[in-house]
Amino acid sequence: MRSVTVVGAGVIGMCVAAYLQRMGASVTVLDPIEPGRSCSFGNAGALSPTACVPVATPGILKQVPKWLADTKAPLVVRWSYLPWAAPWLMRFVRASTKREVERSAATLRALLRPVFDCYEPLLKEAGAESLIRREGQLYVYETEAAYQADAFAWELRRRHGARIEVLSSQELRELEPNLAPLFTKGILLPEHGHCIDPFGLVQALADSVRRNGGTILAQRVLDIEMDADRPRAVVTAAGRHAVDVLVVAAGAWSHQLARHFGHRVPLETQRGYHAMLRDPSCTPRRPIMWAEKRFMATPMQAGLRFAGTVELAGLDAPPDYQRASVLLEQGKRMFPSLSGGEVSRWMGHRPCLPDSVPVIGPSPHVRNVYFAFGHGHLGLSTASTTGRLVAELVMGAKPFIDPAPYRIDRF
Repeated sequence: MRSVTVVGAGVIGMCVAAYLQRMGASVTVLDPIEPGRSCSFGNAGALSPTACVPVATPGILKQVPKWLADTKAPLVVRWSYLPWAAPWLMRFVRASTKREVERSAATLRALLRPVFDCYEPLLKEAGAESLIRREGQLYVYETEAAYQADAFAWELRRRHGARIEVLSSQELRELEPNLAPLFTKGILLPEHGHCIDPFGLVQALADSVRRNGGTILAQRVLDIEMDADRPRAVVTAAGRHAVDVLVVAAGAWSHQLARHFGHRVPLETQRGYHAMLRDPSCTPRRPIMWAEKRFMATPMQAGLRFAGTVELAGLDAPPDYQRASVLLEQGKRMFPSLSGGEVSRWMGHRPCLPDSVPVIGPSPHVRNVYFAFGHGHLGLSTASTTGRLVAELVMGAKPFIDPAPYRIDRF
């Protein structure tokens, strides 16, 4: 039996661990935080098989001045962090050419397309099928001009097989009667779905991994001991753990571990926020993205979650919870009759690469080391397929998609 150590207990790491067990591996997971408590905890819950449009698209360079000037913009860069963010932003802009966007879209679509099929066996094993809803997703627009500005992105999705239904303002209200009348146009993506409790999903996967003989340790990896061409052990504050195969799935901290194997990866943390309203007076049936504001309202088991925004400020800066408060204000504009109970605010670190394509696959420098990180805002949507792909690569099975576009040495 092959023994695999997975560093990272978010949704990516737990899907990797679960698929490895399905293929006969012995699994140990290391993370100082309980499973699902970090970035996986607060995401928008979207499961988006056609979300293949990268963040950087043609014309993005024109937006950079606004990001620096408007503290309420969907994407902002803290001035104090700009010297550190600048090299990543330059790569990000270079990834926005039409040729690069086409490449990224095809690569993302391959990973996204089978999301529900790849989740199915994991959810069944974990007894978590009830956490998934398949009611589609809506994008709503205030103006025709804003809709036309997104024409390239919608055409890109169509070319990659997405089912897209354009809705009038009346059709929007018929689908979601609590929406504000300010929205004049919408897009329904019927193939999409959402998770009503992302934290609960990761916890269920973790419990399943434990039931199937896996070990999950609340320990931070401090160092990695190497033999000539492979890892020998990982070192934590609790001691030394021998390693046969190592999978790095540590989210926004993964690039620090990748350096142990000679890889310099342009990974940046895009800090995302949410505001959760408990006991809402009204909820949508499905997730709704306000296209101009770039945030999503998602009906959750615990209430109504408004999630989104991107803030470049690094791993160490304190959260700016005013950004979460802005999401709540905008959410109340989206649903004018909305009221509710307690409001909680959250910030988490999305691990993002300039081309929006994650790193998945083996290290070309050393043996028995694999990577699974950099999934950005698509972590929940790509976790099941990433887990399957990594497990197939580790166990020597034929991969269900071509892993080459996700290789770590593409930068």
